[in-house]
Amino acid sequence: MSVRDRLIAVFVAATVVPLGLTLWMTTSLLEHSLTYASTRELDEISRLLETTGREYYQQARQDLTAAADRGEVKPVRMLPENREKWPAAVVEFSDSGEDTRFNLAGRKGDRLEYLVRRGAAVDVYSKDLGAVAMDRLSEQYARARSLIETAKARDLRRGFTYTYVLLMSAIWLVSLLVLVYLASRISRPIGELTNSLLKLSAGDLSIRLQTDRRDEVGKAIRAFNHMAGQLHHSRERLVYLTRLAGWQQLARKMAHEVKNSLTPIRLTIEEISARGADGDRAFLEQAAQIVVDEVNSLERRVRAFSEFAAEPPVRPAILDVNALLEERIAFLRTAHPEVAYHLRLVEDTPRAIADEDLVKGILTNLLENAAEAAGAGGAVLAATRVERDTGQEMIALEIHDSGPGLSMQAIETLFEPAISFKKGGMGLGLSIARRSALLCGGDIVLIRGELGGAAFRLLLPVRESPTPADVKDPSCPQHELSSSTTKKISAAR
Repeated sequence: MSVRDRLIAVFVAATVVPLGLTLWMTTSLLEHSLTYASTRELDEISRLLETTGREYYQQARQDLTAAADRGEVKPVRMLPENREKWPAAVVEFSDSGEDTRFNLAGRKGDRLEYLVRRGAAVDVYSKDLGAVAMDRLSEQYARARSLIETAKARDLRRGFTYTYVLLMSAIWLVSLLVLVYLASRISRPIGELTNSLLKLSAGDLSIRLQTDRRDEVGKAIRAFNHMAGQLHHSRERLVYLTRLAGWQQLARKMAHEVKNSLTPIRLTIEEISARGADGDRAFLEQAAQIVVDEVNSLERRVRAFSEFAAEPPVRPAILDVNALLEERIAFLRTAHPEVAYHLRLVEDTPRAIADEDLVKGILTNLLENAAEAAGAGGAVLAATRVERDTGQEMIALEIHDSGPGLSMQAIETLFEPAISFKKGGMGLGLSIARRSALLCGGDIVLIRGELGGAAFRLLLPVRESPTPADVKDPSCPQHELSSSTTKKISAAR
C-alpha cells in the first residue's frame, strides 16, 4: 500500500466512527427537540377536543329534546302566513319534509335550536349553550387539523434529519476529496524520490530532482541530490585514480627499462671520448656531447616519470591560502616579468588543511601554465573564495589567464598523463597536480575563465575546529592524511 493510500485509510478510519457518533447524537437531539415542538400534541388535543365537542353537542340535543317534551321550554311558532319572515334555516327545514331537526344559531353557534314540524307551522325550541360556541369550536378544530395535515405532509423532523445527514455527508466527502488531493501532493515527491533512488541504485548517477519545497520532503530531495552528486564525483575520482594507477605502473616499468640502457650508453661514450685518436678527437668530442645531451634529456624524462610514479608523503598542516598564493606569485613574477599578475583575495578566508609542499607544487604548475598561455603583455588573475556548492565548505583558489583558452580536444584529455598540447611539454604537470590535490582531500576542476582564456579552481578542505585529540605535533616528520580520498587512492592501487 502506498503512502497516499495509507493517508486516506487513516483519515477514513479516524473520521468515520466519530462522524457516525456525531450523526447519531445530533439526530437524536433533533428528534427529541422537534418532537416537543412538533404537532403531535396538537393532534392529540384536537382529537380530544373533537370528542368532547361531539359529546357536549349530543348532550345538549338530548337535554333540549327532553325539555321540549316536558314543556319546560316554550317554542316559537312559525306560522305559514308569515313564511316570508322565516329564517332561512326554518324555511330549509320546512321544505325538507323532515319532522325534527337541530340547528346551531346565534353568534358563532352559541345557541342550539330544535325544529319540530306542526302541520304547516314549525315550532322552534332553543337553548343557550353559554360560552361554548360550536361554530367557533368547529373552525378552531378544522384549523388545527389543517395544520396537522400540513405538518405531516412536510414532515419537518424527517426533513431536518435528512438535510443534516446529507450536509454532514457532503462535508465529509469534500474533506475526503481534499485529503486525496493533499495526499497526492505529499506522496508524489516521495514516490519520485523512491523511483530516483531505484535508478541511482541501478547505476544512474546523473539523476536529479527539482524542488522548491522548504519542508522535510524538500530537505530529503536536496539531500538526495547532494548524495547523488557526491557519488557521481566520487566515481569520477575513482575512475581517474584507477587510470592514474595504470599510468604509474607503466611509468615505473619504463623508468626501469630506460635506466638499464642509459648507464652503458654513457659509459661507452665516455670511453670512446677518452681513447679516441688525436685527429678524430674533435669529432668524437662533438659526438660524445650530442649523446650526453640526449642522455641527459632521457634522464630528465625518466626523472619526471619517476616523480609521477612515486607516492609522495602527505604532511597535512594548517595553511593560510592567501599568504601562500601571494608568496607563489612573488616567486614567479621575476621569471615572467612580461605578464601582469592580479590578486583578488577574500579577507578572513578560513584556514585550509593540506600538505604545504604539495599545494606549492600545484600552484607553481598552474601559475606557470597560465603565464606561458598568457604570453607577453598578457594577464594572470589569482583569486580565493569559499565554496559551498558541494554541500561541504571548501576553500577555492582560482587561476585565470588571458591566453587563447583550451580546445575541445585538450579539455577531453586535460588530466591524462603523457598527453600534452604545449611545445616541449611532458604531459604530466596537470596529472601530478590533480593527484596532489586529491591526496590533500581536494580536487582541481576546469572552470570558465574571466580573462578570456583558461581557468582552473583548486579546492582544499577547510580546517574544522580542532579538539585536543585532533591537534598534531608539527615537528613530527610525517602524518598520514585521514581522508576518504587517500583510502580511495590506496584501494585503486
